[in-house]
Amino acid sequence: MKKNTEPIDLEKVVIKFAGDSGDGMQFSGNQFTNTSALLGNDLSTFPDYPAEIRAPQGTIAGVSGFQIHIGSIHINTPGDIADVLVAMNPAALKSNRKSIKKGGIIIVNIDSFTKKDLEKAGYDNSPLSDNSLDEFQVIEAPISKLTRESLKDSKLSSKSISQSKNMFALGIVYWMFNRPMTPTENFINKKFSEKSEIAKGNIKVLHTGYNFANTIEAFSSSYTVKSAKLEKGRYRNVMGNQAIAWGFIAASEKSGKELFLGSYPITPASDILHELAKYKNLGVKTFQAEDEIAGICSAIGASFAGNLGITTTSGPGFSLKGEALGLAIMTELPLVVVDVQRGGPSTGLPTKTEQSDLMQALYGRNGESPAVVIACSTPSNCFDWSFMASKITLEYNTPVILLSDGYLGNGSEPWKIKTIKDMPDITPLIAKEGENYQPYLRDKKTLARKLAIPGTKGLEHRLGGLEKEDISGNVSYDSENHEKMCNIRSEKIKKISEIIPIQEVYGKTNADLLVIGWGGTYGSLYSSVDNLINEGKSIALTQFNYIHPLPKNTLELLNRYKKIVVCELNSGQFANYLRMNFQGIIFEQYNKLQGLPFTTLELESHFKTLLD
Repeated sequence: MKKNTEPIDLEKVVIKFAGDSGDGMQFSGNQFTNTSALLGNDLSTFPDYPAEIRAPQGTIAGVSGFQIHIGSIHINTPGDIADVLVAMNPAALKSNRKSIKKGGIIIVNIDSFTKKDLEKAGYDNSPLSDNSLDEFQVIEAPISKLTRESLKDSKLSSKSISQSKNMFALGIVYWMFNRPMTPTENFINKKFSEKSEIAKGNIKVLHTGYNFANTIEAFSSSYTVKSAKLEKGRYRNVMGNQAIAWGFIAASEKSGKELFLGSYPITPASDILHELAKYKNLGVKTFQAEDEIAGICSAIGASFAGNLGITTTSGPGFSLKGEALGLAIMTELPLVVVDVQRGGPSTGLPTKTEQSDLMQALYGRNGESPAVVIACSTPSNCFDWSFMASKITLEYNTPVILLSDGYLGNGSEPWKIKTIKDMPDITPLIAKEGENYQPYLRDKKTLARKLAIPGTKGLEHRLGGLEKEDISGNVSYDSENHEKMCNIRSEKIKKISEIIPIQEVYGKTNADLLVIGWGGTYGSLYSSVDNLINEGKSIALTQFNYIHPLPKNTLELLNRYKKIVVCELNSGQFANYLRMNFQGIIFEQYNKLQGLPFTTLELESHFKTLLD
């Protein structure tokens, strides 16, 4: 087959790298992502980690994947199914067989398809010889063999040489999509600046893979994906957990408050701790606590002392923080609790995504203990929502729960870099020396109390976990006072709806079907609704970021539509929450509990059924 000399232009393409957890698929995927971002492509990624830390090599349980969707058009999701799959072993092929487009390209490391490898993956016969892959274009590449040959004269160990084979696969894909190798070369040289032999070896293997693809006749052509028309500005690729960390740093700068993170490592939230720990030069203090309770309690202490106190966790750790969170609610201290959700219950699915903790965020504490609950919806706007969570907590002196999830936290997309001038002001509610200070004397408009920084002359006061007397803050067991304080705390949260934006709709205000989502389902829901609108369907979407309180126009918005469906990656928590608040309105549900995000295909199919 003769190769075309001119590359074929594509509007968009989905590529997936898959192999053992030690095969470097996350690294290859990230390098391809960063290079595509530098070329101006819009993109969205979905890293898929194995749940077991040391799953048996070559098994389905040990497969690690990285999917990236790039385009010259606006990209909202990592893609439903891949156009190209790089499978480093039979297990990677088997676990992703249903996720490849008919007619798509599968690049396999033929050296890993031994009898033993096939048995580990559960194959009776090799899929490369039993005609089961006839509907795909299969490229059999001796990746391991050619990697060894490329480095046979190097001083690298056999292990280091074997670990370089991901660069061979990356080189193939770089040739296929006309990506420059210079950004990856620069990254490798910097990463291994003190290990030049490893840097040289990886770069050599990268070029070997590129040249292999350039010469092998199985590739009939290469492809190009041109730059996307993004809003004018300076961009960089950002992961959701990174963006959350940066949003907190920006809020610290804007508010004049030092940032303190007290946290216990937990998947998939740990990267926020790792990221913030890099910024000691900006005054960020990070404390890796011995457990979840110590993490939140240290953040409460830092908040009491006048810092912007935050703590990060996932579902299991969030449940452990419940009592301390109730303390912060009663004492009305600023605190942000970030919950990067994963599948549950208990340890559940540590590396898989789910919107599993909404009801826990709303009600998972003893007593009447209302908290503000908001949710991120894209990897890049994680920055905006961590900033907004900080603004609300500091201006109202009440805890804020920020919900993200594994899909957002580990996913990435282009982010338009902001300056401090681009962000709203944050004015912490602080008592000043000389005031006639009473701990629970409130602002008449917001019902928020002022925070007195310890050590401020004349503002000495007591604070603790027993019910407070209105105004004075003294311990009170009076029944009527308790009811009054509970009502005030609840009303204070409701008043925040006055300062948040009204809920908006994408699509017609009188469409036949309103799709409702919240948090990280936005990309899939928007893409599916947008596709159906372009087909002439009468459908609209509204995505909630403010959960408690809800935007003040929510009831008016819901009453416009005769048919409503709430889509969630749980069994219906937000749908039930809406039913509790808006009795008489019928909310249909569409739910998924597989540790995976929605696909646009499944959503479109369901929406068409509802419309028909």
